Amino acid sequence: MKKVAIMLGEGFEEIEALTTVDVLRRAKIECDLVSVKEEYVKGAHNVVVKADKVVQKDLIDYDMIVCPGGMPGAENLANCEILIDTIKKFNNNDNKYIAAICASPAVVLSKAGITNDRYVTSYPGEEFEGVLEDSNYVEELVVVDGNLITSRGPATTLLFAYKLVDILGGNSENLKNGMLWNMLEEEKE
Repeated sequence: MKKVAIMLGEGFEEIEALTTVDVLRRAKIECDLVSVKEEYVKGAHNVVVKADKVVQKDLIDYDMIVCPGGMPGAENLANCEILIDTIKKFNNNDNKYIAAICASPAVVLSKAGITNDRYVTSYPGEEFEGVLEDSNYVEELVVVDGNLITSRGPATTLLFAYKLVDILGGNSENLKNGMLWNMLEEEKE
């Protein structure tokens, strides 16, 4: 069974972290909320979450690392040496995945030095897009480039989480129907 670490730094974007863990757990994918510092972590909008674990050693036992955005959450993730070292190791392993949303592609993945010539997206705006000048930046909602998955921000979180389910071998179509995503799709038509 695949195992996922959703990283939490003080100031994380709650929608991106909690929606992703919810969707992955609904898909029966083992998923831990892993704090980079303390057991209780306050999000960007003052929601306090109890992490399943606090990072103390490398994260190599996981199959996927997920970095939510939010500020200063993304900066706090980028300041975690264990996380940055693990992302670098995962980048060179086709059986390991790195996922980042919102500010984290620019803040965390750039610090890890893994965005060069990769297709990525992030939260819009020069402060984030400008940092990704070495990448092949695209304005799509969810972008997959090999073992790297990136997304735009809070409103794209469900699409991001469904993509992660599929990449990890789950079936997002069943989830989409159960979560009424199909009604949103029908509404657009």
